[in-house]
Amino acid sequence: MSRIRDLRKEKGFTQVKIQMLTGIDQSDYSKIESGKRYFTFEQCRRLAIALDTSMDYQAGLTDEKKPYPRNISEQ
Repeated sequence: MSRIRDLRKEKGFTQVKIQMLTGIDQSDYSKIESGKRYFTFEQCRRLAIALDTSMDYQAGLTDEKKPYPRNISEQ
């Protein structure tokens, strides 16, 4: 989960800021970031939006940080 930690730090966000942006409790996010807990699909989606990346990047399926073009009507 170092990818989401690295992205969070690149953006200058604290874990509390991530909580405010995503609705994921800070203590849960801390466990996700440290690898002590897995995130749900919905949490992964929210993190991708907040960190301006793709779910594939978070999962390690690509090294491309940039997100795919989003469908505005589905957010």
